[in-house]
Amino acid sequence: MKLLLPNQVYNRVTDIDLDHLSSLGISGLLLDLDNTLVKFDSDQLDNEFKAWIEQVKAKGFKVCLVSNGKPKRVIRFAKQMDMPAVIRAFKPKRSPFLRALELIGKKASEAAMIGDQLFTDVLGANRLGIHSILITPLGKKELSTTRMVRKLERRMLNRFVKKRMLTAEAVKQRHGGKQ
Repeated sequence: MKLLLPNQVYNRVTDIDLDHLSSLGISGLLLDLDNTLVKFDSDQLDNEFKAWIEQVKAKGFKVCLVSNGKPKRVIRFAKQMDMPAVIRAFKPKRSPFLRALELIGKKASEAAMIGDQLFTDVLGANRLGIHSILITPLGKKELSTTRMVRKLERRMLNRFVKKRMLTAEAVKQRHGGKQ
């Protein structure tokens, strides 16, 4: 169960305290793409997220996309954001996370994984000792399998709250004030 517990929970990537991450010794960010930086059904990176990526880079963080998404889509966004990408990641397998760490020249202890799913992003990161940050999905449109997993994900988050492993406030914040 602890492998599914994120280190931090936020509503959006733009809410993440980058200075706090730096103070933890984190200098590399592994980023999910779909419903983390871009809505699943969108072909455009919003200006808000473009500006955030530029801020991340300006603060000296090394970044890499790690995505289970369609390869052409992932490559296109990686080029647009000027960052390396691990495509066909099959998260939560260990190998894509290790490859991303290699691409940015960081150890697991120096990196954070930011994504919207417990069973791919958080689990994969936690298995390797990478700091895990769970955010609220940007959109409602998802693969049908992801929609089914969301129900289990919500149950797990509520269980973490009941066991005082996460605060109710963190879970509410992730869901835009709704639990």
